[in-house]
Amino acid sequence: MHELWERSPVLLASWVFWVLVSVMLHELAHGWTALWQGDDTPRAAGHMNFNPLVHMGPTSLIFFAAVGFAWGQMPVSPFRFRMGRMGDVLVSAAGPAMNVLLAFISLTALGVWAVKGPVGTTQHENVQLFLLTGGWLNLFLAFFNMLPFPPLDGSKVFAGLIAPLRPVLEGPQMQQFGWIAIFACGMLGLFAPIERLCRLWSVEWATKVSLWVG
Repeated sequence: MHELWERSPVLLASWVFWVLVSVMLHELAHGWTALWQGDDTPRAAGHMNFNPLVHMGPTSLIFFAAVGFAWGQMPVSPFRFRMGRMGDVLVSAAGPAMNVLLAFISLTALGVWAVKGPVGTTQHENVQLFLLTGGWLNLFLAFFNMLPFPPLDGSKVFAGLIAPLRPVLEGPQMQQFGWIAIFACGMLGLFAPIERLCRLWSVEWATKVSLWVG
């Protein structure tokens, strides 16, 4: 499957589809969990719908058009969560969990398609590329969002679960410079090993599934 990483129009279309859908469902997972926690803010703010434009906003869309990556936002009110801080942990973790679920579905489907699809055809290769892109991208999004830098989900998860980290993760300096730290990591290429690992795991899982069903 490694040859599927070659650039093509199908790859571009797959990237656009999966970024939009993955960001949208990531944010909706936050919203669904917040509603379950007793917070009606996502619904009141008009964010409980399947329109990626609502979740991403103009700045994110411009960034997506320029560099191919984007982010979303789901308004919530943590003080309304019936489980308090643990509710905040669950709501924050729901987004990355959705990305893991999407990766599992995509890569499992890829493994089945690799064996049961019309092998040797352009359609077969295009669908493989589409599913593989969805798999590794969602794994990367899950890892990325769990980094302990505000405003990423991981900062709230770790702050909620590890009390000694709260003063650091919730401090004004970290809140102010979180995006700077994320940008610096990107410029230094620190996300590249995570990306390679996500691609490797994606191929390995899809290969295992193809062996099981073959």
